[in-house]
Amino acid sequence: HQLRGRGGCYKHSFYGITSYQCMEATPSLACANKCTFCWRHHKNPVGRTWRWKQDEPEMIVAEAVNEHVKMIKGTKGIPGVVKERWEEAHTVRHCALSLVGEPIMYPRINDLLQEMHRRNISTFLVTNGQHPEAIERLVPVTQLYVSVDAATKETLEEIDRPLFKDAFERLKRSLRYLRDKGQRTVARLTIVKGWNSEDIDDYADLIALGRVSFVEMKGVTFCGTSDASNLNMSNSPWHHEVVEFAEKLRRRLKVLHERGGLEGCPLYELACEHKHSCSVLLARVDQFKEIREDGSTKWNTWIDYDKFQKLAKKEKEDGVPFTVTDYKEECPSWAVIGAEEEGFDPTETRVRKKGKKPLYTKFDVNGIPTHDSEGNEIKGKDREALEKKMEVAIKKFKRANEGRMGEELSVVTDSIRGRTKERTVEDPRLMFRGLVVGKY
Repeated sequence: HQLRGRGGCYKHSFYGITSYQCMEATPSLACANKCTFCWRHHKNPVGRTWRWKQDEPEMIVAEAVNEHVKMIKGTKGIPGVVKERWEEAHTVRHCALSLVGEPIMYPRINDLLQEMHRRNISTFLVTNGQHPEAIERLVPVTQLYVSVDAATKETLEEIDRPLFKDAFERLKRSLRYLRDKGQRTVARLTIVKGWNSEDIDDYADLIALGRVSFVEMKGVTFCGTSDASNLNMSNSPWHHEVVEFAEKLRRRLKVLHERGGLEGCPLYELACEHKHSCSVLLARVDQFKEIREDGSTKWNTWIDYDKFQKLAKKEKEDGVPFTVTDYKEECPSWAVIGAEEEGFDPTETRVRKKGKKPLYTKFDVNGIPTHDSEGNEIKGKDREALEKKMEVAIKKFKRANEGRMGEELSVVTDSIRGRTKERTVEDPRLMFRGLVVGKY
């Protein structure tokens, strides 16, 4: 999309990457988990240790860049591609080491990271937390992620289906090692509604364990039905549900902070959002928040990538350490939580497919539409009619599900599909969301 000037990914909004100069790669196809939401549907090998041919890190990086450039060349004829961006995209500036598998299993991961830094490629390394000692040994990474897919031992085994019997202990050990990392660290939460969207207190305990720089929350993307996955569309949360989850987590982390002081859990606040990808960012106040002279707030979640490369090179050559705050940069106002743009870069052009324009653009806390497709406020009889429809739907839902609802106005139903357990979530307050204008 960004090649055509139609908006970047959430990493552009949160951290300032140029999406069309970012390649996704991995040095390891293998993984120690079989996650229910894995978009590869488990076509890759699994294992607890490395037992495959080991390619040279320089070759892996060179071939990854070559293949990325080949793909970019193939986009030249796509309508709308901006010539200047297409030319810039031939130079890789960022790498998300998260394509498939567990990159940290690769025995020479440090050499690979340093080869990327030598080429001035920033590194966003995502690990599932099953190899804690490998995390401890890592050289500086531009941003290091540990996936926290569940908050308890039981839900971790349901969601990640790990090969290690002590998977939850390994995850906790990995988070402890993040404390000692001088660079940016992230607890990455993939929210799967009905499976891991509760247990706020337990999530907060894990995050406090790692004292991470950021907590990144993203709603799971439904990738279709397969024998390897037991998810359905109802497990994908709406953006407002991810925001609600993030706010609950923020409040709980604040309680832990106040109990433990500065040596315990850091203080976190909602910093950024990217509605298009259902993503929300919590950031440490002590590392990234500043108050301007006029009293307004600025968040420094973006990265000075050139500065990082200089610092990483100096540490490698002279052993001079550096920290999170040495390469931070101000985040633009449009990416900050609550901004009208909702994380969409205003210098880009938003394009919707025909028939996909939302019928309603804003909603109240009960899910009743407050603004129409053009952004105009809904008032009077039109508003009353919508309120009545919601009232009737909720009463009907309560009668049909009497005795099955908890504190929330939703119902989770377990069923068996093939050899796997499927979980469906129903909530009448979502009835107006997802409706579109047929012609405009």
